[in-house]
Amino acid sequence: MKKSVLVFLSLILFSCGATKEQMVISNEEKQILESTEEQEVAISDEESEYEIIIIEPGFYTWLNSIARPEGYYSQSFLENRNQIYVINWNQRVMNPSVYNPNLYELQINYDPNIDYGYDVNYKLYNYFIFFQRKYNQRLGPFVPRI
Repeated sequence: MKKSVLVFLSLILFSCGATKEQMVISNEEKQILESTEEQEVAISDEESEYEIIIIEPGFYTWLNSIARPEGYYSQSFLENRNQIYVINWNQRVMNPSVYNPNLYELQINYDPNIDYGYDVNYKLYNYFIFFQRKYNQRLGPFVPRI
């Protein structure tokens, strides 16, 4: 009986340790993440008339040099990830005593039943990846990779 319990416990310990992957950030990306240069990124879709404006130091440069190019991900992939990230983001906005209110200031109104178009989903997804990498946050069960 003791053998099976020890094996079970070691499997639990192994599986817990295996999920704590570290983000690997290159020197080029690190310089961009530490940048103080602000350039506005407008996320909009003319057909659906939705718009998000992001003013975050380094994001414009990161999006155009580090992020995967448009078309790399499918729209359904982006929508699924954005839905998870938005839920976690909004939960953090609502808990300023637990999560840094300087990082999580405003809720994001993202309805999974609305087709925001590829561009909106692509840039929003990449903002979430950028944000997680820059501030060492985890908005979902996945390591924020590029």
